[in-house]
Amino acid sequence: MKIKQLSIFLENKRGRLYEALSALAKEGINIRALSIADTSEFGILRLIVTDPEKAKEILENNEFTVKLTNVIAIAVADKPGGLAEALKYLYDANINIEYIYAFVEKSGEKAVVVLRTENLDKTISLLQQKDINLLSWNDVLAL
Repeated sequence: MKIKQLSIFLENKRGRLYEALSALAKEGINIRALSIADTSEFGILRLIVTDPEKAKEILENNEFTVKLTNVIAIAVADKPGGLAEALKYLYDANINIEYIYAFVEKSGEKAVVVLRTENLDKTISLLQQKDINLLSWNDVLAL
């Protein structure tokens, strides 16, 4: 249930985001989800793409610093409290969330939440026990 995510270090200067995304587009890499967090000096662009290993190579060849990390994706009801219901299990188990981002699937019935915790294996096991819908790599790519 783990999904490969790219984390790209971007200097906070004009054009760097465009350059990264353009390099991927030129090679036919499709982005399924993204998040960016920034400071005044730099940003971290997180991407889930159709071919993470190829994307990593493309970005490194274009002089970007890139890391592949594992994350998980869950589907929660797209309603007030849908995410809170799922996160309560992590809270009760004292599992720290390092970061999280979300998007709504095409049908609009479910929200897809990508998250990384301090212990992904424990998180996966707990969420499976609680019948939280963990998405596979193919599920995310199909969205």
